[in-house]
Amino acid sequence: MIGHQKQRQLLKVLSESSRIPHGLLFSGQDQLGKKTLAIEFIKYLNCLSKKKPCQTCRSCQDIDKNNHPDFILIEPDGKEIKISQIRDLIWKLSLYSYSAPFKTAIIDNAHLMSREAQNCLLKTLEEPKGKTLLVLTSSQDSRLMSTILSRVQRIKFFPVKKQEIEKYLIGQKVSKHNAEYFASLSCGRPGIALSFLNDEKKLQKHEKIIADLDKINGSELAFRFQYAKDLLQDISNIEIMEILDIWLRYFKRSFDNSIVNNDSESLFKLKKTISNIENTSHLISSFNINPKLAFEILLMEI
Repeated sequence: MIGHQKQRQLLKVLSESSRIPHGLLFSGQDQLGKKTLAIEFIKYLNCLSKKKPCQTCRSCQDIDKNNHPDFILIEPDGKEIKISQIRDLIWKLSLYSYSAPFKTAIIDNAHLMSREAQNCLLKTLEEPKGKTLLVLTSSQDSRLMSTILSRVQRIKFFPVKKQEIEKYLIGQKVSKHNAEYFASLSCGRPGIALSFLNDEKKLQKHEKIIADLDKINGSELAFRFQYAKDLLQDISNIEIMEILDIWLRYFKRSFDNSIVNNDSESLFKLKKTISNIENTSHLISSFNINPKLAFEILLMEI
């Protein structure tokens, strides 16, 4: 686990004081480690009850493999989490625990629950049967119904310090140069740094997108139109969102550099560009708009 010491300490205090809420919401950007900490917390609870270290606890190994009878992991089925998945979850939570002190579940990317799925979950969040713990993770908790938000204790996650990510990567035998490079590209999101470490193609794709962006900057409109036409010809909405995320991290790093260099003119332009990208990402993820059209409009504004 990289970073989030305050969040880990809070969960430790809650578990050792037996004041664990039946519903928790881990909120923050994608790839910060929310799901990882949720799994580690559930493992800790199981081992705490058995007075065993996690390293030797068979229960922890089963949870890691998503093969524990008292642990359920819900993830999006395609673009959303469907009501059928939540109904199945509620049924499983209603069963007696097999070996753990709690029936536990993680709903990953909970904001992708359909409206019907969220409504279906409400009663279980309000009046869970037996000893039940539900952990929701979300990078867009504004998309969750207010009635869901009122029934969970929210724990916010923030970007991890660059030095912490570097230190972890060096501990994984990554060279100091690469550790600094990956940490810088991640903008405080450990999952991104780890993806570069574990998948060379991810890094190559990232560098190509940045190289293309450098060509776009300062180019004529005709070049941008042609770039958009070529790029969007065979690309999924998920890939569009991935490109926007890479652009956003690139411009945020440029913004930080401009602050260091006290370049007020660049700061104004970069702030506007960052805002445009964030707005486009929000529109694509939250509303039924044409992602390719939104991308094209953004491309004209950069």
